[in-house]
Amino acid sequence: MKPVALLTNDDGINAAFLHALVAACVAEGFDVVVAAPSGERSWIGRAFSRHREVTLAEYPGLGTQAWSIDGTPSDCVNIALGHLLPAKPDVVISGLNIGFNATMPLCLSSGTLAGATEGTAWGLPSVACSMDLDQSIFERVHRTSAVCPPELQPHLEAACRHAARFAKGLVGQAVQGLQVHSLNYPSTIIEGTAMERSVPALVRHGSLFRRSATGFNFAWNDGVNFSTDQQTDLAVLERGLISHTVFDFSRTASP
Repeated sequence: MKPVALLTNDDGINAAFLHALVAACVAEGFDVVVAAPSGERSWIGRAFSRHREVTLAEYPGLGTQAWSIDGTPSDCVNIALGHLLPAKPDVVISGLNIGFNATMPLCLSSGTLAGATEGTAWGLPSVACSMDLDQSIFERVHRTSAVCPPELQPHLEAACRHAARFAKGLVGQAVQGLQVHSLNYPSTIIEGTAMERSVPALVRHGSLFRRSATGFNFAWNDGVNFSTDQQTDLAVLERGLISHTVFDFSRTASP
């Protein structure tokens, strides 16, 4: 029997990056099931839709069983595992995200990481995967997420093939604690790009809001990187390599 992969993301079920990951997982020999938000749910962390009904619809066109769910990434994975799949999958994969999920503040805010975290909360091997993009490319992809720019397509496909192979290697492994594997790909990735273990960079952003006439609007800034370790996720990406961070949320509390 083929291993089963449950896929989700936070950019929405129409995102080309998700569709490319589905294709790579099918080519790697997975039976793929998709449960993804109906629209973008970035920067939402592990939010659950506690105070409203969550609805879903089957999503055609992916060549595999897929549901579009009007909820968060955590909603999607929880509903899929609790109600939609006849049995637990072999692995949960969240992504491939438009933009990186590097540095501790971003990882704690990421809907992509949250989707994978919900998988590991059910005792399943779980992977979050993201792609670092230059700002100009990011803006283009973010505006029209259903289309990947032609110059980025071969690198996206290389990243997705790597993520599928990585996830395949987790099949059958016992899950220790609450572990999430976070993969961040450089935008220049090709077949053979090396992967290095990393730790999240410590970045402080200060205010992420700009005052308006009536309130406050979100306004991204790069923050200040206080890390000196050359094995941070940012440092690995800056060297043009794949960053692999393992979050074990069962070991984060101080004694």
